[in-house]
Amino acid sequence: MGIKKRKPVTSTQRFQEYSDFSEITKKKPEKALLAPLKATGGRNSAGRITSRHRGSGHKRMYRIIDFRCNKFGIPAKVVSIEYDPNRSGRIALLQYNDGEKRYILAPDGIKVGTEITTGSGVPLRVGNRLPLREIPEGMDFYNLELQPGCGGKLIRSAGSAAQILTKEDPYAHVKLPSGEIRLLPLSCFATLGRVSNIEHNSISMGKAGRSRWLGRRPHTRGTSMNPVDHPMGGGEGRSKGHIPQSPTGVPAKGFKTRKRKKLSNKFIVKRRK
Repeated sequence: MGIKKRKPVTSTQRFQEYSDFSEITKKKPEKALLAPLKATGGRNSAGRITSRHRGSGHKRMYRIIDFRCNKFGIPAKVVSIEYDPNRSGRIALLQYNDGEKRYILAPDGIKVGTEITTGSGVPLRVGNRLPLREIPEGMDFYNLELQPGCGGKLIRSAGSAAQILTKEDPYAHVKLPSGEIRLLPLSCFATLGRVSNIEHNSISMGKAGRSRWLGRRPHTRGTSMNPVDHPMGGGEGRSKGHIPQSPTGVPAKGFKTRKRKKLSNKFIVKRRK
């Protein structure tokens, strides 16, 4: 894959950079692996806006991704590499030897026809999925489980990968893309390689309309609002906005928001900060 730059026929195209989609081999998704996706507009079940500046955007269908990959010992062949509008990386359509088809997160550099296997004792090849116990230190992997059997929860965005620093039974010291070093059980499974579409961060929108297609609405600064609308609003003339905080009054800098009952401090060796 690569990044293409438009010839500036219009002023909006002057700074626009986008993916060339050269790795995509199939345009239409697998119908059996599609599910409807209802737009929320940033609202919760009570109808209140909990994520601001969300809404509109192009309609999408959800691609059912197999994050668990629990068909152990059954080889599968890559049928196609496809675009997924719901995530930054590409997805790969697998067909197992028993005939079943599933989507997975495509690793970087994978080709159509490549054979992929999940299980203990499988070869150390990009795309294969095996437990942390069998992954050598320093090797890239993604789609990592937090608990054995729960399915991949970590390292799923474009271009991301993690490495094992050391192993101390029953845990592995894993360095995550954020820089955090975390203890994870050696029986957790991960996929070898790096998530595809590694140049995703180089994409330049070029115009506001392209953000609207993705469902991102205009962001209004709190300091430009009235006091009735935002804690940082109001004041005679342009003001600094006092204490940086959210519309609900939660401080934005240096305020801890982690839930006490859900803390996992004992598993964090080094924080990302």
